[in-house]
Amino acid sequence: MRAILISAPGGPEVLTWQEVPDPVPGPDEVVIDVAASAVNRADLLQRQGFYPPPPGASEIPGLECSGTVSEVGANVDTVRVGDQVTALLAGGGYAERVAVPWQQVMPAPTALVDSAALPEVACTVWANVFMAARLRKGETLLVHGGASGIGTMAIQLAKAYGARVIVTAGSDEKVRRCLELGADEGINYREEDFSTRTADVILDIIGAKYLKQNVNSLAVGGRLVVIGLQGGAVGELDLGKLLAKRASVHAAGLRARPVDEKGVICRGVADNVWPLVSAGAIRPVVHARIPMADAAEAHRLLESGEHVGKILLVS
Repeated sequence: MRAILISAPGGPEVLTWQEVPDPVPGPDEVVIDVAASAVNRADLLQRQGFYPPPPGASEIPGLECSGTVSEVGANVDTVRVGDQVTALLAGGGYAERVAVPWQQVMPAPTALVDSAALPEVACTVWANVFMAARLRKGETLLVHGGASGIGTMAIQLAKAYGARVIVTAGSDEKVRRCLELGADEGINYREEDFSTRTADVILDIIGAKYLKQNVNSLAVGGRLVVIGLQGGAVGELDLGKLLAKRASVHAAGLRARPVDEKGVICRGVADNVWPLVSAGAIRPVVHARIPMADAAEAHRLLESGEHVGKILLVS
């Protein structure tokens, strides 16, 4: 098969489309013939040498895919050859085929190629906003990076569950797109301080740079969930303010979690999110579909920040 390899840490030009051995499924794995994968910021960090895959994971980048099951391991009885599926991966998505634990495989809830835009964002939002932060109907969710893949999913899923949604984005056009997806209020963070708003749950991709403002924005009993560090990893936390608000800070990644834990998240997504996708209440937001061999172009587009939603790599 062919796959994208990282020849050396560096810019998009280090991504090369090469022949590699076909994956062989372990007893608890399935092999998927990949229809599409998607580009995530974690892939950019891996390409730059800052985010190696977990031990035992493929060195090929790509944290999600959609496609058709072509092989199943000896212990697998939940997935069959020929099933159209999506999968959450620890790596390996930028390829024509990928092996993945059966626990991380879900049915494709919509058109096969566009389903590749969903696993990483749906699992991230479900695990953090709903499982960890317990967002409830009538509460307010503040989403940073509302026009990102995670942001566009968070808007739609929170609205489907009856929450009020505020987003931040870097331009008036991106704010407009977020409002079209259902956000109740949008803030251009280049022009306005979001910390004047109050939220029960905050989904944050920035980290240290926003820590003080996030704590200021939390309501009594509020929950701040940090899932990214685009604004740095080390910041000063006002514990007195957290105590006064009876608030909490939760930080979590997804890629390095154990397979069984990922399986619980995937089952929650399949049971609670996929029916909304199939019914049209939530849709994948796809900015561009780019041939997988041109992954460097896709990385440049993501780095430019000019996208809304997901960038897909199509086999």
